[in-house]
Amino acid sequence: MVFDLSQVTGIGDYQEKKEKERTLYLKGDKVFLVINKNTIEVRTDGELKKLLTEKYESVMESRYFGRGGIEIVLARQLGVDDLNDLVRLSYNLS
Repeated sequence: MVFDLSQVTGIGDYQEKKEKERTLYLKGDKVFLVINKNTIEVRTDGELKKLLTEKYESVMESRYFGRGGIEIVLARQLGVDDLNDLVRLSYNLS
């Protein structure tokens, strides 16, 4: 599964910064999304992070955001609509 940010509605302007192994997406000077080869990382709140990490094997603490986010393995445990909602939330938290 490949995540396509262009399919996410309801977010405003952002910048893209490519690095060796990942791409960062920024709202102003704050990163709201990290796309790696097989995962994405987003900002989230503590309660949602706890719920998602307990419910899904493919969700873990973010390596980029640490306690402030989650990393999701793109293994289809979460649907495209759920991923899009999480990206919108992350954008709004940035």
